Amino acid sequence: MTAYARRALLPWVLAAALLGYAGWVSWQLWRPAPAPDVLGTALTAFSKQNRLTVFSAQLAPVVASQDSRLFGMLKSRQVAVIPARVDYTLDLSAMDRARLEWDAARHRMAVRLPPLALSRPDLDEGRAQYLREGVWITGTAQESLTRENTAAAERQAASAAANPALMTLARTAARDAVRQNLEIPLRVAGYGDVTVEVRFDGEPAPK
Repeated sequence: MTAYARRALLPWVLAAALLGYAGWVSWQLWRPAPAPDVLGTALTAFSKQNRLTVFSAQLAPVVASQDSRLFGMLKSRQVAVIPARVDYTLDLSAMDRARLEWDAARHRMAVRLPPLALSRPDLDEGRAQYLREGVWITGTAQESLTRENTAAAERQAASAAANPALMTLARTAARDAVRQNLEIPLRVAGYGDVTVEVRFDGEPAPK
């Protein structure tokens, strides 16, 4: 291509470039706004609390143990009341989009939670009360009795914490906590007067 032809073509090239740039600017100014990601907003609220403690049960297991030594000549028994606490937690890291459902028309979000997890009983042996029976209780026998009482109290507290009445209270507390943790961020994000309905795995979906 000759120098003259290139000079003649240059204005057309510049005009095409300017036209393309003008089109790109217009698209940036007038393109439709992306659809709001309400599920992403909800998951962000969950990610800020990896594990959420929703309920704690204060228990007082009453347990007893026995010890026998010297061919049964030295018998002893110890009854203990050991305060214990069990926490009920939600693993929010398990939450994903499959557990959320957004109804834009009704401004309603349905949330399906994983099962509650129960912590290992935290025994407060510093506040424990003991009643011992026996003519002579050796130091070794007392250590054995206390060790058995501790193990029995932990088992009893774990079993008591899993009873239906306490599990119902814990699930109710979990639903309330999740509802509050989601409604406020969604309203702040501009989704209006949002209603959050919460259920656990295995529970029927609300109608």
